[in-house]
Amino acid sequence: MSVPPGYDKYAHEPFAVTVDLAVLTVAEGALHVLLVERGQEPYAGHWALPGGFVHPDESAETAARRELAEETGLSDLSGLHLEQLRTYSEPDRDPRMRVVSVAFAALLPDPPEPHGGSDAAEARWVPYDKAGPLAFDHDRILADAREHVGAKLESTCLATAFCPPEFTLGELQQVYETVWGSALDRPNFRRKVLATPGFVEAVPGAARLTGGRGKPAALYRAGPATALRPPLLRPSPEGRPA
Repeated sequence: MSVPPGYDKYAHEPFAVTVDLAVLTVAEGALHVLLVERGQEPYAGHWALPGGFVHPDESAETAARRELAEETGLSDLSGLHLEQLRTYSEPDRDPRMRVVSVAFAALLPDPPEPHGGSDAAEARWVPYDKAGPLAFDHDRILADAREHVGAKLESTCLATAFCPPEFTLGELQQVYETVWGSALDRPNFRRKVLATPGFVEAVPGAARLTGGRGKPAALYRAGPATALRPPLLRPSPEGRPA
């Protein structure tokens, strides 16, 4: 595409575009987030969300996947669920220059251990409750990502993106409880999940021992549905089960 005659592309103050990723997973019964230790200024030695500058020849999503692989060493992203969160554009959010960030929320089940790369000195999974304070405005981005994911669990089948290809209903319930920070009534949860067409599908003849002396739990996989009708609402502030 050619520049229109008479248009001055240098008439406006230049600014940079970056991507930031709030990558979440459920591990050991707790919500974890992937963080990197910055190896360069600004905020050298501080923890931050992985991310970086968008190259002129790539989209924001392409940049997000590239930066995630470069900074954390997670090269196999086949199980990654990635969706755009929002844009952060406060003029003073980066001390170097005007920087607009396109933030993404990402979910990754059963993730491998990361390692620092590119301009990240280290990378690690950190329990969500112990993740701050972070560099730049990443505390805000992380909080927004959790709220975004928590809201989508009510109306979509996104929870299965936290699960391995085959999972028990107990493991699916743990995703909801971990993200929402609330305990759910097990029989009621099971009834709602199984009554929602296309939410999950039973894996014929498959079961897994989950501890204790009970019988093995049946295994399920994600179904074809994308929306929950009716929605699966999180508990009320008074603690009423969903």
